Order: sequence, then structure tokens, then C-alpha cells
Amino acid sequence: MAAAQGHLSDGPDDADGEETPSVFRQAVAGLQGVRLRPEIELDATPPPQRLAPYSYALEAAVVVDDEELADGRLILLHDPAGHEAWGGTFRLVTLVHAELEPEMATDPLLPEVCWSWLTGALEARRVPYAAPSGTVTRASSHYFGGLREREPSTRIEIRASWSPAPANGPVAAAGAAGAAAQVPDTAAHLSAWCDLLCQIAGLPPGGAPEAGIVTLPQRRGPHSSR
Repeated sequence: MAAAQGHLSDGPDDADGEETPSVFRQAVAGLQGVRLRPEIELDATPPPQRLAPYSYALEAAVVVDDEELADGRLILLHDPAGHEAWGGTFRLVTLVHAELEPEMATDPLLPEVCWSWLTGALEARRVPYAAPSGTVTRASSHYFGGLREREPSTRIEIRASWSPAPANGPVAAAGAAGAAAQVPDTAAHLSAWCDLLCQIAGLPPGGAPEAGIVTLPQRRGPHSSR
């Protein structure tokens, strides 16, 4: 099984720094060492700047038989002062994409289905979250000239964000006990996000199949690099 590994970012996003809030260090620790499906390759990556005072990022790919079926990025943001749009001090931001089989590319319900995979993955893991928002984009490519021999392709992209709520809800208590209660279960959120990656890659659900779960067929053929 793969586990989340990698370095923490430098500069203001350094989760190891002495000035870094304890709740953020604990939230980052929750993202490290999570046991994942063997098809998932996961590593830390430098987070974007200026989105929040503190941030940490992971990138992942679903790889089967040396073929990349889906890839994505998950960013943990923390603002100790809180953010009105977040409804709290933490926010998770993601970008996920994969290529589609031609028969799936024209499905008019595909964007709604893909969005339901995100919310469904979070709910299946029973992790509390709030204020979800995002977009599902379907982009088709047709090739001409020197590339005319390539088959048309369609790529699905999910851009989303949500606020990971503490398991016991918001608390106002001060001190170590209060700080610990405000730390979201980032390990569970990461597991749910990896479930989304596997679903958009067309892999069957882990464990016993569940009724009502719809997956894309597995992609075959060369894929564009990340």
C-alpha cells in the first residue's frame, strides 16, 4: 500500500516552523502516513502562494499497469483569523482530471454525476464538511495537420473546494484541548479525495461493490502527462 510522503513547503507555508499554529501542524500530520490503495501514487508538492497564511499540497495519480488514468492536486489552506467564505479557518481545494472514453464524453448528465462523486465520497467517509463549491468542465480536442492521425479525445476536470469541519463542530475553548478539538480529520478527507480519484479513473470501489455506484470505464491508450 502507498502512503503519503514528502517534504513540507518552505517560507511562510512551512508547517514545521516555530510560528506555525499547532492546529495546522496537526492537520498536516493527518495527511501524512495515510494508507491508500496501491494504484495511487501520492507525494507532497510546493503549495501555491498567497491563497492563505499557511498551506500544504499533495499531488496524486492513479496508475494501473504503468498507465496513468487520472491525476489531481489537493491543497490544505489555513487562516488562523478565519475566513467568512470558508465559515472557519480551514479550506481544502482540489483539481482533478482524467480522459474519457468516447461513449462517456457525450453523456449530458456527466457533469452532475462527477460532482456527485465528490460529495458522495465525503459522505461515504462520514466526514463533516461545509460550503462546497466548484466546477466540472468537459473539454474535447480534435487534431489536425501533423496530429491528424490522433483520435479525438475528451478530458473531464473537477475544480472544487470545501471546508473540513471539526468532528465535534466549531469550538471556542482556548488552550490545548480547544485547539485539538478544532483540527479537522484531514486523513479522512484525503481518503475521500482518493476515492474520488479512483472513481473518475474508472476503478471499481475498494472492497465489496456497492449498489448505486456509477463509475467510468477504465481508459486505455496514451495519456497526456501532468
